[in-house]
Amino acid sequence: MTLKQVTDSTHSPASNPEPFRANLRRRYRIDQVFKVATCTATIIAIAVLTWLLLDVLIHGLPTLNWNFLTSFPSRRPEDAGIIAAIAGTAWVMVLVAIFSFPIGVGSGIFLEEFAEDSWFSRFIEINIGNLAGVPSIIYGLLGLAAFVQILGPLTGGRSVLSGALTLTLLILPIIIVATREALRAVPDSIRNAGYALGANRWQVIWSHALPAAFPGVLTGVILALSRAVGETAPLIAIGALTFVPFLPRNPREPFTVLPIQVYNWVSRPQREFHDIAASGIIVLLIVLLLMNSLAIILRNRFQKAR
Repeated sequence: MTLKQVTDSTHSPASNPEPFRANLRRRYRIDQVFKVATCTATIIAIAVLTWLLLDVLIHGLPTLNWNFLTSFPSRRPEDAGIIAAIAGTAWVMVLVAIFSFPIGVGSGIFLEEFAEDSWFSRFIEINIGNLAGVPSIIYGLLGLAAFVQILGPLTGGRSVLSGALTLTLLILPIIIVATREALRAVPDSIRNAGYALGANRWQVIWSHALPAAFPGVLTGVILALSRAVGETAPLIAIGALTFVPFLPRNPREPFTVLPIQVYNWVSRPQREFHDIAASGIIVLLIVLLLMNSLAIILRNRFQKAR
């Protein structure tokens, strides 16, 4: 290369790029616009939520008493209660937890830690992600065909067991995805330390990866159960009752749950039923808050234990 070529190359546009212009004033202006937009969206969401809660509390608190909590449904709103719905909700949620936790967490562990990277595993992963977005009424129709009609002699037909199995199908994709994400967040250095000590794959997962991921797994499971306790459409699809003047004594008996009972009262024209529906909503909100509080407490406890 001659001296002239070297001189030309040092003065070419590539060697002298345009100076960087910070344009801070424009950036700060965009930052302020984004801040105002997000604050406005937050204020609107909080205002709507506050208005809904105040409306429910104003109409529901006067009729929320011990007689309401311990009475069965009635055609007279002053005598109607919610004890059957509370018992049915407790039955369903306990069975959903029993079915969904081992199946969902076990599937998540297998897909994340043991399954090979193949087209089949990727196909399963994509379909699990898609199933998490399927409308709940589709799961209700599936439960009606599988658990009520085909497996009716085993489940008792339109029973607590059929409702629990249907809701288990609904939340399984959520638990699997949450389990995989929690395991994926565990650093590989923890696994490598276990392998360096001579442990096999299952010992590394059971003794190192799973305890580190358990707070995230548990949070995902309880949040999935919180979604299941508020579902109405799949249980209506399988034929859950709206008037149950008894407590289910076993999983093969008919049932109702809090969302269906509230839906039944709201659909009636009498104003008094709307008020006790608001009381039912308060009870349902308390159940949801208790479950979310339990998730936070367990997550913090396991994080401290680590």
